[in-house]
Amino acid sequence: MASGPEPRAAASVTDWRALQARLRQRGERRLVLLEGERTSAMAWLRRHLPELDADNGLWTGPADQCPDNRLTAIQPSNHRSWLGRELSVIVWDGWQGNPPDALAALSGTLQAGGLLFWLMPPLEQWPIFSDPDYARTGLDQAREHPFAARLARKLAADPDVIRVSPDHPCPLPPLRLPAPQTAFTVAPTADQQALVQALVRFGLGRRRRPLVVTADRGRGKSAALGLAAAELLTQGRRQILVTAPTPDNVDTLFRHAREALASRLADAPGPETGHRELRTTDGASLRFLALADLLADRPAAEVVMVDEAAAIPAQTLKAILLGWPRVAYATTVHGYEGAGRGFAIRFREVLEHHTPHWQARTLTTPIRWIDGDPLERLVSDLFLLVANSPNESPASPDTGPVTIEPWQPATATDTELAEAFAILVDAHYRTTPADLRQWLDDPQNRSWRARMGNATVGLLWAAREGGLEAGLAEQVTLGTRRLRGHLLPQSLASHSGFPEAARQCCLRVVRVAVVPEARRLGVGRRLVRAAERSVADEGLDSLGTSFGGSPELLAFWQSCGLPLVRIGLRREASSGEYPLQMLKGCTDSGQTLVHRLRHRLARHWLTLVPLNWPTLAPRLLWALTADLPPLAEPTEDDVRDLHSFSEGHRGFRLMVPVLRELSLAPGVMSWLSAQPDAELWCRSVLQGQSWAELQRLGLSQGQREGEDRLRATARELLHNGPEL
Repeated sequence: MASGPEPRAAASVTDWRALQARLRQRGERRLVLLEGERTSAMAWLRRHLPELDADNGLWTGPADQCPDNRLTAIQPSNHRSWLGRELSVIVWDGWQGNPPDALAALSGTLQAGGLLFWLMPPLEQWPIFSDPDYARTGLDQAREHPFAARLARKLAADPDVIRVSPDHPCPLPPLRLPAPQTAFTVAPTADQQALVQALVRFGLGRRRRPLVVTADRGRGKSAALGLAAAELLTQGRRQILVTAPTPDNVDTLFRHAREALASRLADAPGPETGHRELRTTDGASLRFLALADLLADRPAAEVVMVDEAAAIPAQTLKAILLGWPRVAYATTVHGYEGAGRGFAIRFREVLEHHTPHWQARTLTTPIRWIDGDPLERLVSDLFLLVANSPNESPASPDTGPVTIEPWQPATATDTELAEAFAILVDAHYRTTPADLRQWLDDPQNRSWRARMGNATVGLLWAAREGGLEAGLAEQVTLGTRRLRGHLLPQSLASHSGFPEAARQCCLRVVRVAVVPEARRLGVGRRLVRAAERSVADEGLDSLGTSFGGSPELLAFWQSCGLPLVRIGLRREASSGEYPLQMLKGCTDSGQTLVHRLRHRLARHWLTLVPLNWPTLAPRLLWALTADLPPLAEPTEDDVRDLHSFSEGHRGFRLMVPVLRELSLAPGVMSWLSAQPDAELWCRSVLQGQSWAELQRLGLSQGQREGEDRLRATARELLHNGPEL
């Protein structure tokens, strides 16, 4: 609703109240942009909010400055705990900072009739506005902010944005909207009803056929889980468990289950369970358990439901999948959490391997607001939440040459940017609106694209890091300083113990992605080579990367000539994998650093593995071990011990040191990885797992049988393996 050419009188409180009521009738929501001085905007809010429906609302500014005592003050960093809620008003204090992920996520909690008030300077000042949130990601050093400039252009061009300047009350936007032919009501949609039926069939059906539900926000997936849980209890299921990243995420689920079971519920649960446990009069129960408690206690249940699954690491989702007979997962497909599509890509591999009969369902029609809601459309456009790759498949071997070229996302057309960002989203486990801001705004970024004709088929995004002065690099190594950014240099300095890693300059590849139709054509490797040439041209010391480890990604980076220099001690929250760091020296000093990093890692490897990575997948473990530089050749004593073990009765526990060191002998691990008992060797020798655990994993029938197989492998190594 754009402002008209004629000045209008200031809108009254009555006009705003009528607007909220009319939006509710129409099933719509709106953004209200309060432009100008913050003090004026706060005074405006204190005048208008008391007459609006704000009993269920949020304020993101300082708690002691909340403009209405009905609003709950929160920090934007706590936004995840509000996913799944339904709010009437959000007052977003942009003067305190604008983390894109939180703003996009909270907008999805507004119900029909909801208003999102955004306090900000005038739009023309956004490109130079010093957003307090920039300091968190190092963007406070940027002179220009293309991301904010793009937002401002989008907001200025959108006729449904209500722009209010409290310092200059005229002209004002019209607040009166035509009444709809039929008033909007929140009611089950056909696809939601179909989902409830599918969930009930799943919950009563055969084991090991998990159901995965994907939907945008506001489509009613949590409500569907609650309604299905109630029906399952009615039809005889006794124990249903629900889990999610936070207890608040399941409020909607339990509310709908409680309403559906109202006549069958026993007395209210005690204070220890609150409102997140329902018990029927015949003793059946629906109960929430935190993720850690669920996996630690492993209580019996016929059905487990996982809500907001995209925010949970894949390893945890896999543990739940294998721990109970019937598991349903629900998650958003696009974006506020930044993991929906990546979740579908990464977790699908787990499902295909362990439960090939898994089922997928999708909800498309919104329930909490009308299809085509102006706020949903706006937020999706601002943050590219539904950016899609080109529909056509431009890349095939006979469609022409691939061109690799430097590319600036900040100066691209909106269509080019949307298509490029979609490639990043599709290829990675978690790509968020905050990543879009970092990609556009960080002056240390470098990007290349692969183009086939006019279509973008691949992208590489990298960032220049390091170059710290000697004293600061020493503090980073000691762990007394931690800087924003500089992920790879700081990690190698503080965890590997080399201050020169922070002093040297490197180019870290943040993302590399290729559309499916152009994969296996060498496009990714050509993009990496272009980045490596840029490293040489700029005189940087090295080209590196850090990523959630998998055998496939490790093999790709090895094919690009990057060797392993470090593996992280904790799994990434996003991928659920241990981070691998790889680095290629491009100057003499860079090559020297890589040589020292790798040899030190190899010297410590046999001690670090059982202490830090006792459950690392064997396929990845033997690939990492084979990548390391070999240690000294086995001695005559080692070979004699190996012969005594393989041909005689020398005890396995006495042989562990010898077998471990042999794993780092030249060519041994590459040879072992092709042997039938390679996994048993990795688990027992390198990771030090007990025979009871190996038996539980199905890798041996017991200690004697397992040791006999290891003796046979050692015998084969002596006779047909690499020369020792």
